[in-house]
Order: sequence, then structure tokens, then C-alpha cells
Amino acid sequence: MSTNKLNKIPMVDLQEELNLLRKPILEMLIEVLDSGEYILGEKGEKLEKLVAQYVGASFALGVANGTDALLLSLQALDIGPGDEVITTPFTFIATGEAIVQAGARPVFVDIEEDTYNIDPSKIEEAITPHTKAIMVVHLYGKAANMREIMKIAKNNNLRVIEDACQAIGTQYNGKRVGAIGDIGCFSFFPSKNLGAFGDAGLITTNQKEVYERIYKLRNHGSEAKYHHSLIGMNSRLDEFQAAILLVKLYYLDIFLHKRKEVAKRYTEQLTSFLKTPSIPKNREHTFHQYCIELDKRDDLAAKLKGNDIASAIYYPIPLHLQKAFKYLRYKEGDFPIAEKAAARVLALPIFPMLSYQKQDHIISTIKDFLKDAP
Repeated sequence: MSTNKLNKIPMVDLQEELNLLRKPILEMLIEVLDSGEYILGEKGEKLEKLVAQYVGASFALGVANGTDALLLSLQALDIGPGDEVITTPFTFIATGEAIVQAGARPVFVDIEEDTYNIDPSKIEEAITPHTKAIMVVHLYGKAANMREIMKIAKNNNLRVIEDACQAIGTQYNGKRVGAIGDIGCFSFFPSKNLGAFGDAGLITTNQKEVYERIYKLRNHGSEAKYHHSLIGMNSRLDEFQAAILLVKLYYLDIFLHKRKEVAKRYTEQLTSFLKTPSIPKNREHTFHQYCIELDKRDDLAAKLKGNDIASAIYYPIPLHLQKAFKYLRYKEGDFPIAEKAAARVLALPIFPMLSYQKQDHIISTIKDFLKDAP
């Protein structure tokens, strides 16, 4: 099949999404311009209310980005110097970075081989008297094993922060992630399943005292203008991003359904040839990324690129081997499952508007590579 006809296939096609939603988005942006209200306004408040309802949480707070959501969550729980937070090494750096920025120490635990999420069976051995929380990542849009994690947290008096930055809409046992732990954190980076046209994030919680603390922390520690009871930060969701997200939120479940359809076609066609995503019972996957796993990952990526097909590696270096975390004194071999995944995982293009024609081209290119591979 000619790639000239297909053109290049990106990881995500935001232009096609914009073409579909251009009119309502422009109308909403004009409303913001006409209001003269650009930060912490009516659109942001409406978005907070609707996302809280959607996730199933009592409260939601818009913030500047997903990383700030993680940091503010730690600060709201009074986690700082001398404290430890257990998390996964197989994630984007923001997860561990936020723990360090809060003044605490990340303690890594290896992942489940089939889901790439933190392995609950290995959490308890990492708990020390300094452990204050578990930061769970619902990686790629797939729910972590929250039943076991919440049980461990309860038995050890630990708080649970859900890094759901890749997983809005994902359900675990019928409940959406972000409303299961103490706090849920979401990123609306443009390529996310619910993406803004810039940086944006949001925090959810069912605890009023946590909500009230984050409400102040995100706005310079203030609950009334020029009255500051806490040392906070400037992490406020602007009205333009909130307006865009309000439009996209209306279509979110439709787009998630389309992502699942794309993922299903990949799985049906590729499972016989390589490792495709597994979805344990009661743990949903909304496919922010569709990741396959194979030995000759880099060779396949080169083959795809040669056929004008994008691919990506999430993530090539686990956090415990990153230079930034060298001071933690982890070494190669400490978390073998995470290291194996980092060497073998490849993300394929996935977005709601991916046509059958383009997806079939991706699938046939992969099959041709596997047929020719020694």
C-alpha cells in the first residue's frame, strides 16, 4: 500500500480532532474573550464540577498541569522531608520528580509483567517507618490493582495518590480511577485522551479537608485575595484551556469507545505474533497508548518509520536508572521486570480518528517485518 496515498501516520492526529470540534471550541473561546475573565473563572468552575461528577469524586480542582497536580497532592497530605513515597520506576519522570520536589524520597517497586503497573505483592516489603504514601500510576490508561493496593494502604496507615494522568475515564471494578485513593491526579496535555491546547491538569478527592488545602495551595496559599495562610504556588487553570476541555469532555466517552475499537483491531490481528496488552478482570484499559512488546523493538520502530508510520517508546529508561535519580543508589538489575519492559515495549499510533485503511497499513507493516525477521 502506497504511503504517498496514506500520508504519514502520526502517534495521535490532533488536527483531525480539531477539524471535528472547531466550531464549538471557537464559540467557547469567544465566550471567554468576551467575558474578560481569564483565570479561575466560570469555565474552570464548571469543568471542575463536571469532571468531579464524571470521575465520581466529591471535589475537583483545576491546576496548571499534571505534574503540579502530583506535587500539590503530596503537599496537601503534608508529605515532605524525611518521608518516603512508594511508586513504580516504569513511568514518566513527573511521578518521581514530584516526590522529590515535595522534599520526600521515592522508593521504587517493580511492576507486574502483564500490565506494566506497580506490583502490589512487592509493596509491603518496601514499607519502612518513613513510608507515608503510595503513588499509583495507571500506566497507558490501564487501571492498577487498586483493591490490593488500598488494602495494603489501610493495613499500614498509608495515603494513596492516583497518578491517573494517562487514564481519565478508566474504570476499576466499576469505579473510575481518580476517585478510589485519597487523591487523583490528571493531566490534560494535548496528546492525552482528554487534551487541552496547552498545559492543564486537575485534582480530584473525596476529602473536604484535602480539597480546602489544595484550593489554597494552588493559588499562593490564599483563600481570600491578599490573605495567605500557607506558602503555596501559582498553579491555576486558565479559562481558555477550561473552555476547550469543556467541549472535549462532552465527547470523551465517544472517543474512548473509538480508542477501544482501534485497540481491539490491533489485538485481533497481532496477538498471534507478539505480546499485546492484557486486561485483567475488573481492570479497564482506555488506551492512551497501545503498547506491544517484542525482542527486536528498535528494528521494528525503524521499519515503521521507513513506511511513514510513527511509533514511540514509553519509557526507554526506568526511573531508577535515570541520572537524575542516581543519588538513590539503585542499580541495573534491581527491578528486572521494569528493565525488561523498557527494552521491549513499543507504542503504536492510536487515536479515535485512525482509519481502518491506515491501521491496516500499520498492521501489515508489522506482519511483514516479523515474517522477514531472522
